[in-house]
Amino acid sequence: MRDLIGYAGKPPYPHWPNDARLAINFVLNYEEGSENTILDGDNRVETGLAEAVGGRVPQGERDIAFETMYEYGSRVGVWRLLRLFRERQLPLTIFGCALALERNPAVTQAMAADGLDFCSHGWRWIEHFRLTEEQERDHIRKAVASIQSLTGIRPSGWYCRYGPSANTRRLLVEEGGFIYDSDAYNDELPYWTLVGEQPHLVVPYTMDANDGKFCLPAGFATGADFYEYLKATFDTLYKEGASEPKMMSIGLHCRISGRPARADGLEKFLDYVLKHDKVWVTRRIDIAQHWIKVNPFIE
Repeated sequence: MRDLIGYAGKPPYPHWPNDARLAINFVLNYEEGSENTILDGDNRVETGLAEAVGGRVPQGERDIAFETMYEYGSRVGVWRLLRLFRERQLPLTIFGCALALERNPAVTQAMAADGLDFCSHGWRWIEHFRLTEEQERDHIRKAVASIQSLTGIRPSGWYCRYGPSANTRRLLVEEGGFIYDSDAYNDELPYWTLVGEQPHLVVPYTMDANDGKFCLPAGFATGADFYEYLKATFDTLYKEGASEPKMMSIGLHCRISGRPARADGLEKFLDYVLKHDKVWVTRRIDIAQHWIKVNPFIE
């Protein structure tokens, strides 16, 4: 069933650390190398979230140009973004596709060395609602085993490509070991839901403060556009946070925000955030663990 009511205008007080007005979580989606491709036996090539419109290559043939646009993210963009956060000693969360992480061990090791948390973004960057229940169960298990093997830590969160299937949340609970999932866009605070009789935490994500909008016709055009949108979101939530603190998620992609002009807008926003006190810039796992402690499930 859908929940159209949520907190009904009376959200719980989050008690963020140091009485912060706002909790901010930057998410870096690492997908390059796990997208649809003829090389991995897929019946179609990837057409989403890149510098050009896909679908121009005949069915069944590789789109080599599109492949290289993705490769930019894993070869160049990811290193630029990691450097921006490392220079400012700011944490972020990796929404990592397991196969992509496997195919670039140097990147995976750098992320782990920086103390970033890994939220599983699936075994591959494909739509889970296109999988059968058994296929999806297998993808979840393979993703968990892979990320744990690569990093030494089991992923405690989950996020599908764009949206889950009707089975995803139940399969996550059945698998066990997940503290939260982020397959929702419906709130500015975490919330509890029941999967069967099992309490399950949801830490909502965002599609609006997300660089994926650079790839939409009516989306962001410049790094300055991205900066202004993030700044306006931050300013509103920071003002409201004097009485009702919330959470702000920012979605990034290596092949998108990793481009120089877009990274410039992101860098300006990072520096803007650092000029404010009472802001908790943190990892997604830290938000989930804090919520469980401060606002536990109540029947």
